[in-house]
Amino acid sequence: HSWDAVVPRLHASGFRTLVPDQRGYSPRARPRRRRDYRIPLLADDAAALADAVGRSVHVVGHDWGAAVAWTLAARRPDLVRTLTAVSVPHPAAFLRSFVTSTQLLKSWYMFAFQLPWLPERLLSTPSIGTAMLRRTGQGPEAAARDAARMSDPSVVRGGLHWYRAMPLSGPKASLARVSVPTLMVWSDRDTAIGRAGVDATARYVTGPYRLAIFRGVSHWIPDETPDRLADEILDHIAEPTR
Repeated sequence: HSWDAVVPRLHASGFRTLVPDQRGYSPRARPRRRRDYRIPLLADDAAALADAVGRSVHVVGHDWGAAVAWTLAARRPDLVRTLTAVSVPHPAAFLRSFVTSTQLLKSWYMFAFQLPWLPERLLSTPSIGTAMLRRTGQGPEAAARDAARMSDPSVVRGGLHWYRAMPLSGPKASLARVSVPTLMVWSDRDTAIGRAGVDATARYVTGPYRLAIFRGVSHWIPDETPDRLADEILDHIAEPTR
């Protein structure tokens, strides 16, 4: 639902959109083992969706969706006409930023999420879930929307398993360079993602690359500035890049 305000603009410009409820979030695709959330498998899910379309597609992803999009573009460039990564930089650039900046401190929650049962207990408490989302800059309506869904511990567990599977994915799972035309969108009030990984991303893209910085905007770009994001996406995918 974070894309609900973006997709009408894309439809109005003649594009069809497919917005999947990804593994762990969908009630009918919620494996219990963390190994089932390794990033190559998540990218394979996206590849299967693109294969079902029957032609290459413009891929857009925010946060973990961006991580999946980066991996898909690197592994299956034949399926990706353009890539738009929102908030999260290329995985190799992100890892690099852990030793070149304060990103490790910003990412403290990734380590906390490795704990058993306690994160589920906290995040599925609506008042706590809402407060945590609000502290990251999410608006009150969006925070209430997402916290309400997280009141189901099985939903929270599915989301947490994305983090818990990170050590199982292997160092080479999503570190390859990307050759497709790429747009990186980042906001300077992002409490989770610092500038260092964003600045390092260009070295991992061999195709046409552009960085758009939204100033005064939190991590929750699709919710907070949907029209501006839609404009950037439309400009990117309209260019005769391939």
